[in-house]
Amino acid sequence: MNNLSSKWIQVSEPFPHVLLVELARFWKAYGALFDAISEETSDVRAVVLSSAFPDIFSAGLDCASVTSFNLSDYSTLFTVLEAGEIAKATADADPESTDAARIALDFRKQIKPFQEAITAPERCLFPVIAAVHGMVVGLGVDIISACDIRYAASNTRFTIKEIDIGLAADMGTLAYLPKITGNMSFIREMAYTTQWFPASKAEQIGLVSKVVEGGKEEVDAAALELAQIIVTKSPIAVTGTKRLLSHARDHSVAENLEYTSLWNSAMLQTKDMMETLVSTKAKRPGKFLPLNFNFGKSKL
Repeated sequence: MNNLSSKWIQVSEPFPHVLLVELARFWKAYGALFDAISEETSDVRAVVLSSAFPDIFSAGLDCASVTSFNLSDYSTLFTVLEAGEIAKATADADPESTDAARIALDFRKQIKPFQEAITAPERCLFPVIAAVHGMVVGLGVDIISACDIRYAASNTRFTIKEIDIGLAADMGTLAYLPKITGNMSFIREMAYTTQWFPASKAEQIGLVSKVVEGGKEEVDAAALELAQIIVTKSPIAVTGTKRLLSHARDHSVAENLEYTSLWNSAMLQTKDMMETLVSTKAKRPGKFLPLNFNFGKSKL
């Protein structure tokens, strides 16, 4: 998987059809990686998202040194730096040559690409499983919120930290967490106060579906084990289920049933249904075609 790895992100294939993505620092490369996996590979069926750091998933911005913007961790809120540069340029400019509306548009140009990057896992045809350990701070919460499934090591602690650097979280946390957890009161409390909460609480509110005793090694192994189960299923059925669940989250029951009828009117024509029945009867693994037919450009 060296062709997908970069200076900041390591990609490996520990099992057939399963990629392990380990983040160090990433910036916009994160979104580009997931888009590349979706567009340039033919048979990836699940991805496990982890951290390259042994003791933390993400450390966020060093709030004690906010004036110097410590870049010691990959999850530093880069948009804060960009916003600071724009704000400084605005302050130094001739007041008569600046316009608040145009300045706002410049801010938006910095925010939107990062939102697109952080939410890239949701655009993927395959499930993305987040395996977190240690500290999950600020942008780390944004990152895992856009994943399909979240596992946490028992040593994991979470915090929605953005208020402590003077801004509202803008990369997905505030959009996803109320819908993921169904507990608006708790999410507001954590976002307003930036309090830490443990993995056990994250499991209780539904932010993670499983707490694994141990640290990085143990939670990565558990997530990879889950991925190995998923990849034995029809990739057409899995991608359809992902799409329909995401649609259900944002629409009414009636709207989702209508969308489902249209989706399955096409997907029911798949050969995967017959292969699933035959392989189940024969007690053998299913042999499914690659999800993408872009064989000529495939890297996997």
